[in-house]
Amino acid sequence: MTETTIFEGDVVKRSAGVSLWKQIADALRAELDAGAWPAGTALPPESALAARFGVNRHTLRRAVATLAAEGLVRSDHGRGTFVLGERLAYPIGRRTRFSEIVSRQARAPAGRLLESGGEPAGEWLAELLRVEKGAELVRIETLGVADGVPISNAVSWFPAARFPRLVDAYAETGSITSALARHGVDDYWRRWTRVTARTADAAMSRRLDLAPGAAILLAEALNEDAEGVPVHYSETRFAAERIEIVIEPDAVAPA
Repeated sequence: MTETTIFEGDVVKRSAGVSLWKQIADALRAELDAGAWPAGTALPPESALAARFGVNRHTLRRAVATLAAEGLVRSDHGRGTFVLGERLAYPIGRRTRFSEIVSRQARAPAGRLLESGGEPAGEWLAELLRVEKGAELVRIETLGVADGVPISNAVSWFPAARFPRLVDAYAETGSITSALARHGVDDYWRRWTRVTARTADAAMSRRLDLAPGAAILLAEALNEDAEGVPVHYSETRFAAERIEIVIEPDAVAPA
């Protein structure tokens, strides 16, 4: 059986029995898989691609929208269409460490301190962290990056009495694990994680370099030391187009 050729050069075949937009999507997908455009680079302008394939812009847009739905590209209004890199597999288990996860996938991790300060524990955080209501907490906001690309934006709270130098330790190391180790917590474990989908607001879109209205994954988590004492609670917003959450068998400890 002879294989049907869909393209004659770069012009789609209208008699191929396959929708024009699908032919274009298949061709561009193959080129993306072959590395024709590295992650972070822009595809040629819409007008150029439409001319290349001999179709109108409406047809071309449907093809690009298909690739965007597959997580291969991102269209930013007024800026263009950008190639997305391979998603980072992010396992969530009893021991979840950003730097280790990124490093295992041959990427360079980094943690950046955005904001820090102290605040009194409200009733909910006091209950989670097992401190008195009104007790001083250390609050830090951080940006997690891989190969210079923003992956996550996290806000974490720690009991200030136990971790008085947490901010300085994180600023020096860029690692919560290392910062806790400087306070005598050699290791810690995930008590529970709750993940929900959200839409990025304008501020979060800027922080994670996302298109307006992009999807994010909010992971709320409580971590404890080897004795089962809570050490910190965090709310981490992940760029959904850049990661995939992998739930490990031991992801949630028994209540």
